[in-house]
Amino acid sequence: MDGVKLRVARPTRSLAEVVRFYREGLGFELQGGFEDHAGFDGVMLGQRGGPYHLEFTVERGHAAPRAPSEENLLVFYLPDRAEWEARVRRMKRAGFAPVRSRNPYWDTSGVTFEDPDGYRVVLYQGTWAR
Repeated sequence: MDGVKLRVARPTRSLAEVVRFYREGLGFELQGGFEDHAGFDGVMLGQRGGPYHLEFTVERGHAAPRAPSEENLLVFYLPDRAEWEARVRRMKRAGFAPVRSRNPYWDTSGVTFEDPDGYRVVLYQGTWAR
């Protein structure tokens, strides 16, 4: 599947707050966006040239629910310890405090943050060996 890109799309309760979390905290870049497309506003965020990006949408006149559980995770494996530490510091400087993971496994070598909709992001210091 060479050349395949992954888009993870989900609704948000507050586009501005979720964009701040992923841009200021995680350092994602704005990849695109739209307004009033069949009643939806949205943005795409990701890393330039990366194989994935995230899309967040707001449906006008509809309040999106919070995350259904604390186990709704995006996990980023960061093998370089200095880069991992820098990303954790960036999240904290942007005003996002770590939370304890529901699954204690993620706390052994990672730090978890919760976005404004209750979805969680784990910054894991290590590689995915599979």
